[in-house]
Order: sequence, then C-alpha cells, then structure tokens
Amino acid sequence: MIKQSIISAAIASSLLLTGCQTTNHSSNKVQPQITPATVVTTPVDFGGEKITLEQAMAHPDWLGRSPQSAFWAADSNTVVFKQKQEGTDLKDTFIVANNSAPVPVTLAELHSIGADNAIYSDNAKHQAYTFKGNIFVKAISSGEIKQLTFSSESASQLKFLLTGDIAYRVGNTFYTVNVNTGQSKELVKLHLDDAPKGTLEPKGYIAQEQHNLIQYVALQHKNSKDKEQRLEQLKQQNTTIANSHFYLGKDKYLVSASLSPAGDKLIVVTANNADWRAATDIMPNYVSQNGDIDPVKARRRVAQAQATSSDVLLLDLARNNQVTLSYNSLPGFDEDVLAAVKAENAKALGETYKAVKAPRAINLISDWGWDQSAIQWNQSGTEVAVMLEAWDNKDRWIATVDFDADKFVPQHRLHDDAWVNYTYNDFGWLNNSDTLYYLSEESGYSHIYIKPLSGKSKQLTSGNYVVSHLTLSKDDSAIYFKANIEHPGLYEIYRVDPNTGVKETLTDLNGMTDYSLSPDESKLLLNHSKIMMPNELYVADAKTNAQVTRLTNTVSDAFLNKKLIAPKIVAVPSSHTEQPVYAKVYYPADYVEGEVGKKRKAVIFNHGAGYLQNSHMGWSGYFREFMFHSLLASEGYVVMDMDYRASKGYGRDWRTAIYRQMGKPEIEDLADGVKWMAEHANVDTNAVGTYGGSYGGFMTFMALFTQPDLFQAGAALRPVTDWAYYNTPYTSNILNHPDVDPIAYRRSSPIYHAEGLKNDLLINAPMIDDNVFFQDVVRLVQRLIELEKQDFETAIYPVEPHGFVQPSSWLDEYRRIYKLFKENL
Repeated sequence: MIKQSIISAAIASSLLLTGCQTTNHSSNKVQPQITPATVVTTPVDFGGEKITLEQAMAHPDWLGRSPQSAFWAADSNTVVFKQKQEGTDLKDTFIVANNSAPVPVTLAELHSIGADNAIYSDNAKHQAYTFKGNIFVKAISSGEIKQLTFSSESASQLKFLLTGDIAYRVGNTFYTVNVNTGQSKELVKLHLDDAPKGTLEPKGYIAQEQHNLIQYVALQHKNSKDKEQRLEQLKQQNTTIANSHFYLGKDKYLVSASLSPAGDKLIVVTANNADWRAATDIMPNYVSQNGDIDPVKARRRVAQAQATSSDVLLLDLARNNQVTLSYNSLPGFDEDVLAAVKAENAKALGETYKAVKAPRAINLISDWGWDQSAIQWNQSGTEVAVMLEAWDNKDRWIATVDFDADKFVPQHRLHDDAWVNYTYNDFGWLNNSDTLYYLSEESGYSHIYIKPLSGKSKQLTSGNYVVSHLTLSKDDSAIYFKANIEHPGLYEIYRVDPNTGVKETLTDLNGMTDYSLSPDESKLLLNHSKIMMPNELYVADAKTNAQVTRLTNTVSDAFLNKKLIAPKIVAVPSSHTEQPVYAKVYYPADYVEGEVGKKRKAVIFNHGAGYLQNSHMGWSGYFREFMFHSLLASEGYVVMDMDYRASKGYGRDWRTAIYRQMGKPEIEDLADGVKWMAEHANVDTNAVGTYGGSYGGFMTFMALFTQPDLFQAGAALRPVTDWAYYNTPYTSNILNHPDVDPIAYRRSSPIYHAEGLKNDLLINAPMIDDNVFFQDVVRLVQRLIELEKQDFETAIYPVEPHGFVQPSSWLDEYRRIYKLFKENL
C-alpha cells in the first residue's frame, strides 16, 4: 500500500515549471512579459494498479471526498469546511482550529460556527451571519453568541450600519436590529403595486349629486377622509409607528435592492413582471415517480427572448421620496451598436438597413461567478456605484449617483464589439477614499484599475495574464487577487498596493490555487490542487515567502494506488493566431520520444462550456475523463485535451474569436492539434478520433460535419445542435439574437452542416437534460435520416440530466465511446 504522505511529498517536489522566467514583483516598473514554457513537466506517474473503465466511471466517493465550502471563522484561527458523507449526498461540517486535526461539528452546534458570507462591524468587535434564516451575532473576543431573530422567515442582506445596528431584509421589507438590546425596527417596506389612492372625491354628475342629495353618503365619505387624515397625523407625530412605505408599481418584480450604510437611502431595481417561459416550454420525463409522463417545465430558448430593461430607483427614506434614474447620461445609451450586423443580414435578404439611434435596453450586470452585488456603497454611505450592462451585450457601465440632481454620473464604459465578458466584473470602493476599483478587459486581459470620482483611471496590473477574485484590505494598502502570471495554466495568489502599484507574490504552490483572506487579514486559507491530485486545504501567513501548512488529507489510498499517466502541458503552434494553443497530452505508457516505426492512434477531447479552461496545472472537473485518457494512453493511444480558442484564461481576443462563427476557430485549432501529434508524437493522421460533451459535443459535430477528413470517428455527448434552441444569457453573447443575426446561427449550428458527415458518429443524449434539451438530438437525428446518412448511432439515457448522476450511465456512455475508437481507429 502506497502511503499518502510519501506520494504527496513526491508530487509536491516533482511539480515544476521549465523554461519560465521569474517575475520581478519588487517594484512598480513595467514588468517583462512572461514567455510560457513550450512544454510543462508534470508529476511522475504513480501507483501500480491499472485503472479500469468500471473503476473510472464509478461513484467518485472512491477517490476520496475533498473538502468543500471552506471559510474562516471569526477568530481568524479556525477554518470551517464541509465533507460529503460516503454513499450519500449528505455533508458533515468540520472545524480545524490552530492547524490541529479536523473536528466534526454536531448538528446542535452548527449555528455557532459563522458563515462564509458573515459580516463584521467597523470596530471589528462583532461578526453577524444567518443560520437557517435567523440572525446571529458573535462577540469576536469572547465568542459569545446572541440569536437576534427566531422566525420561520428568512433574513438576508445583512449589513452593519454606521449606528452599529444590523440591517437585514425579509421578503421586500428592510429592518434594523440593535445588537445590544435585540430590538428590531421596520425601516422600509417595498410594495410591488401602485400607491393606494385613498378616499376619492366623487366624479361625474350622478356621483356628485348623490353626495349632495343623500346625507348618509356624504357622512360616510367625510368619516373615511377624517380617518385617513388622523392616521396620517398619527404617523407623523408618533415615532413608535413604522411609516416608510414605497410603492414600486403594479406588474413589477424586484430585481435587487441595496441599503445605504447610513440607512437613509435605498437603491431599488425593478423590471416588468412577465413569464420567462411559454406554456410549450416543457421537458417530458418518461421515468417519473408515478409512472406517468411528467411534463417538467423548462427554460425558454434564445429564439423566444424579447428585449427587457430595468428601472433603477433612488429611494430617499428620510424625505420619503423616490425617483427613477435615467440612463440618458450613460455614453452610448442610444447607439445602434449592431448596425453593421443588421446591415449584413439585411443585405443577405436583398434589403438595406439604415442605422437608427434609440435608447437601448439596460439592466444590472449579471456576473456568473459573483458573490457580490452590482450595487456598491462606499463606507460612509455618501456614494453609490452601480454596474450596468446593455441587453445586446456590447456595453458595461459603472455609474455613480448624484443625490442632489437625482441622476447617474458615468464613471467607466467598457465597450466590446463582440461581447462584454460575464466574468471578471469585480468592483467596489476603497475603504478610506471615494475611489473606485474594478476589473476590466479593455487592455485585452482582465486587470485591476482604480478611479477617483473626479479623476482619471489608473491601471494597477498589466501583462498577458488574467486577474480575478479581488479582496481589498481594510486600510487600502493591498488588493489581493488570483492570476496566471507565470503560465496560463498555473494560478497563484498575489497582492498589489493601490497607491504604489507594487505587486507581491504570496504563493508558489505550482497548481491551481484559490484563497480567502482571514477576517484579521493575517492569514490566507488556500484551496489548492495539482494536475494529479484533488484539492486540499492549506493555510499560510498573508505575506511573501510564508510557510504553507496543510490542513486536510482526504485523497484515498485506492486512488493513489492506481497507475495513472500524468499529462504534459504543451504549447501547440497555431496556424491562425500568434498565440499557441495550450493542450494536455497523455503519452502512451510505452512511448519513447522520437520513436519511429508503427504509427500511433490518437484521440482529441473537447472540453465543455466553450469558455472554460482545462489545460491547467490543477485538478480537473473532468476527473472521469482524466482517468479514461490515462486508460487509453496505457493502451497505446496519444490523447490530447486542447484549450481551443474561446477557452478561459487566455484573454479577450482568445475568448471572442468565436463571435458569430462558433465551431470554426475551434476546429481549426483541433486541426493544428492533429498536425502537432503527427509531427511530435508519431500519430497516424488517419487514425484520430474526437469526443466531448455539451460544447464539446457541439464541436464534435462541427468537426465531423465541416472537416469530415480530420477525424475518423467522433462521439458527441449531450450536444448542442441548433443554437437557436439554447438559452439566452450564453448564446446571445456570442451570436447576438436570432431575429437580429440569423446568419450567425446558420453559420454556427451543426444542423445546417449535417450533410458533411462521412465517418462514424456516436450521439449520446440524456432525456431530462434541462440545459441542452433532448430535442436538440431528436431534430438532428431526423435531419441525418432525411439526408440518408448511415454511419451514426444514438444512445439515450432516460433518467439523466445534463451532468450524469448514475455510475451505470457513465459506464454505459464510456463503454460506447471506447468501443467506437477501438473499432474505427
């Protein structure tokens, strides 16, 4: 039995980068550009037992159950994390105090440990958080805990006000509660309705005469008005009565609401209340609990989407006043940014399009990786910043609010002719000045900028790398961040001084590292993985060259004993861009560099999501595929896993290369991958297959349909076949909307290219997939039948969603893929 400690030490020592320069972080001078290594070495293979397909597709509990949802407790010495129980989806909670062994937390104690989104008072004496909807406050020095609410209602949006009270939201009502006395107060109640009109005066001849002639009617009217007047006087003169009601309009829904730290203002965002799906948007579940066909409601498709816009309201609680803020001050708010696209589509129909200026639909930005709000107040509550995006995906604005003039003041506009990224949008205020900080891709990569309200912006980081996950220190001396500075696939933790621009490297763990700064800002909680090892928790002082202490060791001996082949990360030269295409390559177990003779067969795996990075130095979410690739390599295959154009981590131009032409740049990159394997891994170009799921399934279709001689076989799993049927937030970024840009949809959807199929194709489709509908596969299969294609097979999975759950389904799917390659390559 191989011991975990020995393996971990060996892997840690062997995980090195070759050919990388060292970045100088000791000054604020322009940093030299890093030239990433052409080939990155990875850990040596380990274990002695051959991996089997059955084991690779088994429930992942056998790998070990990695720590999840880790966060710092209030004392900055204790770490809390969850771990899945073996054989069930239930999770246990553990604490690690002062780097000691993990200790389980009983169910009776769960309310006492704090929360990942806990808040802290300005004097750092109290922590507040919710547990099962109730509010708890903890004295940090003594650990004493008070429960401030005890209710079946769920409190959210906790915030320490300048008074020291805690504000919170229940439904559409905001309250405050005193930490010491526990007394609560209704601060403001929002109504999604028109304001009540009260007792109305009679209108029209008949009504007026009724009041003149019938004394009883006139008296009832007078009594009603008197009661209303008395109630209003009582509210004004008696301070014990809650009296802050705002009416936001009928047929509206509340998108967001954010209270000022001073408790005197509220930014509210509303939109028209409309169904987001049609009655026909259903997904039949054929294997239901009661034996009937269950018509599960599903999302609408991008082809059904209509432009929607939100209203941003400023509510002054002190003056009991509300005003809607106009977008007219935002630069480009009425530009016809899609004029060229519309003209191209009109020309295809023999028509002419003339650009027209008109207000665009604008909403709060929706960032897919956020845990923050798109509404950010400064510390004193005197300023607020709102991040907005155009519905057409071409613009992002940061605007502050002039409270005297009741209008937006634009601070930053990020325009992209393709689309503004739905990640890398962190922003906020420095703690001790009215200065904004934010991420922007305007340089071509996500970097940090700061901007005083009345000054110009200043770029704090620069280079061909991406910055994310910002954390600001209390004294504004540092912004912590995650970045891939040394190599596109290697992520470490850094910090930069907003005043001087000096950067410091805080970790050097060689892999994928995420972090959380302790409440007292003295330590970093690190969630770190390597290419051959799942994530574990570590802790280090928040300083350069700090010693790292490992907190968890959850990987199983069963996994460590498996003979797995470590992939190498290579830079494949591109025929179409100056940047190389980074890829993992799994070499056969018996491969000798420079070998001649019998040619190798090969497989290229296409990762899903499109905008996702998989050729990195950390543990992959595609862990089953990792083991499958190792199995294939042990049987003589060369396996490549490419971060084709559109993948995350390589900058704006790499991301937007697929704009209006999905499936073209990516397949060009796959062709370069095949060429590279032929030249560097002795691969026979007539014995190469490809496969992938979701976006990877879409790519398999496009490869076999548009470059039919590139691969001899392919497997498309849960694949997109027609982008008009996919969702709005993802698809409209890349292809605009079908009513505006049908050219892009026909160019990018496999169903329009199906006549190109000539080699063997396997289509695997889950039937209750609420992401890529089963309908996608059904329509394409019918198209292939009508085209009289013979070399395709379809496998269906009646109980599976987009991400398979049952090990038996995983095994069946990969047995079919394995068989496809065995028989056709």
